[in-house]
Amino acid sequence: MKTADPELMRAINRFHVMDAIRRAGPIARVEISDLTQLSPTTVSAITAALLDDGLVVPRALGTLREPMTDMARGRPRVLLELNPHAAYVVGAKLTPDHITVATTDFCAETLASLTLPIRISRQPVSVIADLIEDGVQRCIADAGLPIEKIAGLCVGLPGRVDRATGICQSSPIFSESNLPLAGHLQERLGIATVIESDINLITMAESWFGEARGLEDFLVVSIEHTLGLGVMVRGELYRGANGLGPDLDSLQLNSETPACLRDIASAAAILRRAEAILDGPQQRAAFRAGRGIATLRAAADAGDPKIIGILREAGAALGFAIANLVLLFAPRMVVLAGEAVSSGDVLLESLSERFRAHLPVSYAPVPDLVVHRWSEDSWARGAAALTLRELYGAPWNTTGPARTG
Repeated sequence: MKTADPELMRAINRFHVMDAIRRAGPIARVEISDLTQLSPTTVSAITAALLDDGLVVPRALGTLREPMTDMARGRPRVLLELNPHAAYVVGAKLTPDHITVATTDFCAETLASLTLPIRISRQPVSVIADLIEDGVQRCIADAGLPIEKIAGLCVGLPGRVDRATGICQSSPIFSESNLPLAGHLQERLGIATVIESDINLITMAESWFGEARGLEDFLVVSIEHTLGLGVMVRGELYRGANGLGPDLDSLQLNSETPACLRDIASAAAILRRAEAILDGPQQRAAFRAGRGIATLRAAADAGDPKIIGILREAGAALGFAIANLVLLFAPRMVVLAGEAVSSGDVLLESLSERFRAHLPVSYAPVPDLVVHRWSEDSWARGAAALTLRELYGAPWNTTGPARTG
């Protein structure tokens, strides 16, 4: 039987201490010990190092109510919290028609964000990298920071993304495949860069800031240009053996037809079918201007039976698929995210009906279905959170992440 690597164990313990401070700070050492199940001696050693490195700072106690037992002893507890100025990171999200960027501090609080309405599809990778570079530099400047202060950049996009190599194998927003996007950006900006599937951005955002905060097991289903599935298991993102994560897009609904879930329920499929029906000049102009979902919702609210039928069919397909996912993963919650959730009640009601109808009567507890109604900024903030999560577990020295190699 192999013994644990002491350095690895120290890194893991440090991460858990920092994550406990992030989630519950300002927090006393004894409470960190309770949350992490680490010994008081281990917690004291780790927090002392974090204080020395400037990653954690003590909170002034005069503004907080402390237990009388502490005050009576004359030794009030020292409460610890993350130092927001310890590091800064940037997160970005790419879509077919815009780029969203956010700069955050070490506590994942947004310092600046922006959205650039740029059509990036069918552009060569060098042009795409230039556009992202411009957006990132502008957002960093808006935050009042020099680029040297940025510890990492995470870029999320739809498609099959290999985080380990920094290569986007395929994406509906690119005409090329196997794009070394992370390498292009790191070379231009001089910032450690990773790329992620965009579903992982919103999954991390939900875990840190959203309805799923505090939950260790939940699913996120995004209904955007493509369909995405984020899986959080025991507080960790599930990426699969190949590191590419689950592929909800290609899920087949039955063996009688080659149609996949994306052909019925993705935002692209819904809009494509609706555009063939809503062929008035104003409606066509709205679709071309990127306001297809709003146009779709208006038609459904007005009672258009064909549009309602499209939305109901998409919702039923999603409800069926999500019920099967719940049976496989047994999550506490399922979060619905993405552009199509704003198409109105028809899709969501159909989804909920089919979801509950497909679960066995004996299945309990039925997880909550929650709609994520955040802005584009939340996706970019999720990218920043992914970067921060890596920094929390990284080797540190007194000036920031310790460089290796």
